Amino acid sequence: MKNIILIGMPGAGKSTIGVILAKSLLMDFEDTDLTIQKRTGKSLCQLLDEKGTEGFLQLESDIICGEDFLNTVVATGGSAVYGEKAMDKLRRDGIVIFLDVGVEELEKRLSNIKNRGVAMKKGTTVKELFSERLPLYKKYADITLDCTGLTAEECVDTIVEKIILRDPT
Repeated sequence: MKNIILIGMPGAGKSTIGVILAKSLLMDFEDTDLTIQKRTGKSLCQLLDEKGTEGFLQLESDIICGEDFLNTVVATGGSAVYGEKAMDKLRRDGIVIFLDVGVEELEKRLSNIKNRGVAMKKGTTVKELFSERLPLYKKYADITLDCTGLTAEECVDTIVEKIILRDPT
């Protein structure tokens, strides 16, 4: 089976859904935020402070481009869609699924956004960040799943159903 690439806003559930999905499909799981932290020995917050947003986005893209995923569910950082080369690489070997969650729900989930290491300009609201990234999520998505109000398990069941219908091999 092709890799399954999960994209979406911070707080959309990419990591949580990704782990359950990988278990369900007997696939490996990779969280690119954790890969970045492991490779650099620094938190995302530290990297953003040291490199700035643009430097962080370049690092994120470079690390994703350097990974070889095989039979893997990949939960990307919410900002991975800014890296065109990284997203092209992920799309070549995978099915990209945009986990779409409404702004109101995201705002509730992201009460600790400053501690998450989110690549965003100071003073930007969750709503503004969502509006900025939405066209990119739509551009790269093979499948869009509205996860608003769904449990992680319901999202996984829907993804499995859509993938099997799309790629029955």
